[in-house]
Amino acid sequence: MKKPNIMKTIAFVFLITCAPLWGQQDSIPRKNIIKTNLTGFIFRNYQLTYERALNKTFSVNITYAKMPEGGLPIVKNYLDSDDNFSQTQISNQSFTLETRIYLGKGWGKGFYIAPYYRNSKLEIKELVYDFDETLNEVTGQYYENIPVTFSGSIKSNNFGLLIGTQWLLGKKQNWVIDFWILGAHYGKAKGNLNGALKNISLSPHQQELLQQELIDLDIPILEYSVKTHANGAIADIDSPWLGLRSGLSFGFRF
Repeated sequence: MKKPNIMKTIAFVFLITCAPLWGQQDSIPRKNIIKTNLTGFIFRNYQLTYERALNKTFSVNITYAKMPEGGLPIVKNYLDSDDNFSQTQISNQSFTLETRIYLGKGWGKGFYIAPYYRNSKLEIKELVYDFDETLNEVTGQYYENIPVTFSGSIKSNNFGLLIGTQWLLGKKQNWVIDFWILGAHYGKAKGNLNGALKNISLSPHQQELLQQELIDLDIPILEYSVKTHANGAIADIDSPWLGLRSGLSFGFRF
């Protein structure tokens, strides 16, 4: 009778024992994704997101976004040099914490709904408002379109809901495309904008006129109060805040 080959027997037993382990290792999903919102670059808004899958259904996203100081994105291309908004500078930064609920294949793939919280800060500089022509009854001097230049910041805290879908691409499914179909958030905003005049002092009557003009602007959604003084005005903002989200992100899964 032919004796069995000991080395072949050991190798065969080893393969049988380890095969389930290898299969299990391949089936363990990679739970981490790093991505950036490509459409944000159009608006000078740079974002970085980290997503961590907690299980097949749930994951957590943390996003930091930064818009460096500059002119109004896109809109500035359609403004004349003498337009009041042509010199306006804005910057923004935000932190978003998001919980995703995947309704399809899961583990970061498929359609999802995502409740989220967002904290943001908007800074504004050189926002010019032209005060209508008026007579200073103290000096007797007549002014036309007095420029009042506002600068300040607005902070907001918001809660919202996003719907979207995410694809895992490539042979190893390690490339990610995340489509934010539509999201909206609502919350509270507080801040102030200080308006300054150059080389002009307002009479008490002019201050009353300026205050009434600013109140009558009646900006949709935004609630604010105005106080005026000889050298300008202060707009205190304590208001509901509304925002929308949509975009296309690209990332890597590991």
